[in-house]
Amino acid sequence: MAISHRSVGTGPHKVLVLHDWFGTSAGWGEFPDLLDPDAFGYAFLDYRGYGERIHVEGEFTLAEIAADALALADQLGWDTFSLVGHSMGAKAAQRILAEAPTRVRRLAGVAPVPASAYPLEGEAHDLFHGAVQYPANRRAILDLVTGNRACGRWLDRMTARSVVGSRPEAFAGYLADWTTQDFAAKVAGSTLPVGVFVGEHDPALSAELMRHTWLEHYPNAGLTVLANSGHYPMHEVPVAFATVLEAFLRA
Repeated sequence: MAISHRSVGTGPHKVLVLHDWFGTSAGWGEFPDLLDPDAFGYAFLDYRGYGERIHVEGEFTLAEIAADALALADQLGWDTFSLVGHSMGAKAAQRILAEAPTRVRRLAGVAPVPASAYPLEGEAHDLFHGAVQYPANRRAILDLVTGNRACGRWLDRMTARSVVGSRPEAFAGYLADWTTQDFAAKVAGSTLPVGVFVGEHDPALSAELMRHTWLEHYPNAGLTVLANSGHYPMHEVPVAFATVLEAFLRA
């Protein structure tokens, strides 16, 4: 089965891009238009149950995302590639690294969930798990992780896109997996060049959390804090984000 995806650029440095829990391959705003198409060839993947693959059946796990991503790389003829993962997508990217370490050139985690478990308790558990059924919960999460700084029209649009862009069972399945899976031991100590990018206004996946997870797991990791951004730098500061991301990929 051919795996559909969105392509940007035809450059020699190949990059697989993995979206977040709320997103799709089309959910990156103007960010893809700012990328260098001559230096890089990007493939934006939709997960099973999301976006262009919304009707594809699956188990809706990180392991499945990793398997599909590797199958897409094979389909494209990419022996090696870099990885860019946003939030949940960054945890899936680390699963790819665990499964195929020799194929990965560089790893960029954007507001990234660590490879260890990310437990949700109390009100946070109710908010996130309630988001499967209630769009208002999704909007509240978006508002929270952007530091209560985003305008209402953007929050409404992102919420609506999340609802129509994913199946409830997929949304629920990935949530259960990305919050509970712990495979940090499989990637810890990797000497791969790793770039970690977080927004200064993201309270959920903060620079402090990165220092105790990603930067401890990867000895060659570097942390970049993006000014004037929360959890969605591809929407909040797209020019600055594209610039620093491609600088890392080029290094």
